[in-house]
Amino acid sequence: MIIKIKNNATQEQINELKKHLVNKGFEIHESFGKSTTIIGVIGDTTTIDPNSLYAYEYVDTVLRVQEAFKKVNRKFKPDDTIVDVAGIKIGGKNIVVIGGPCAVESNQQIQEITPLVIEAGAKILRGGAYKPRTSPYSFQGLEQEGLEILSQAKQKYNIPVVSEIMSVDDIDLFVKHVDLIQVGARNMQNFALLKELGKINKPILLKRGIANTIEEWLMSAEYILAGGNTNVILCERGIRTFESSTRNTLDLSSIPVIKKLSHLPIIVDPSHAAGRWEYIESLSLASIAAGADGLIVEVHQTPETALSDGQQSLKPEKFKTLVAKCKRVAEAIDRTLE
Repeated sequence: MIIKIKNNATQEQINELKKHLVNKGFEIHESFGKSTTIIGVIGDTTTIDPNSLYAYEYVDTVLRVQEAFKKVNRKFKPDDTIVDVAGIKIGGKNIVVIGGPCAVESNQQIQEITPLVIEAGAKILRGGAYKPRTSPYSFQGLEQEGLEILSQAKQKYNIPVVSEIMSVDDIDLFVKHVDLIQVGARNMQNFALLKELGKINKPILLKRGIANTIEEWLMSAEYILAGGNTNVILCERGIRTFESSTRNTLDLSSIPVIKKLSHLPIIVDPSHAAGRWEYIESLSLASIAAGADGLIVEVHQTPETALSDGQQSLKPEKFKTLVAKCKRVAEAIDRTLE
């Protein structure tokens, strides 16, 4: 349930209403917008008559929320959430590009690629330390050593880093070394992991599962917010369809749908959607035009010898060209890509 408060209401009056609702066993989520205050009421609201709340003279509107997701709902928080990743703000008018290799292969590799992606315009460095692979015989990542390599690059080049977590057991390790914790498509509905990530204050990048609906995706984000962590960024990375020309089918329509349903920022991973480097530029430009708050792109110095996903990795010079083109698209829609 959502209660819109009149503009002339005092904080004392608002507190009176909140106390009334809490005493009835409801959880309260308060949102202060540019021109209005909204109180989100979470719980079994069938036990309360919405019309009874109009007895409070400072209540403007009472609405029931039909969607299962509450805290990620734009009705609960009309203004865009802007997530701060070690000083890099994602959301609102800001568009951020994340770049780096699919997998951390060695310290030399990361030391070489980091200044190149920074020069090209990336504001956050990506790199997989723990690699969930379809085949158990494929490269599985350097694990803790990989996180330590990313952390060294972060300190040396003053750039935040993002990497994918696989297990609840590794949360403390990720909190120590990583600025943005990625939950991959395979773990989107790992609810035990999501609950634990809700207890920390580190930003979370939540990828959409390969065959999940937008509502299921938002419900996964709800798990994290319900735990108290409001720093969530959604990531569209393509879904599985009957089409085999690309690795996945990029669901561009999810961008405006998410913007309508939720206040959380959404970025796009064109690399995993395409599965081929030739398609990344087109999908990236389309994503920015559609309203995405950023991109996460795989970049490798020598993709021909990459240990993971070389076929969908851009070389640094192509990545630099891509970022320049994305800036022009951002300007055309009155947004900022720094």
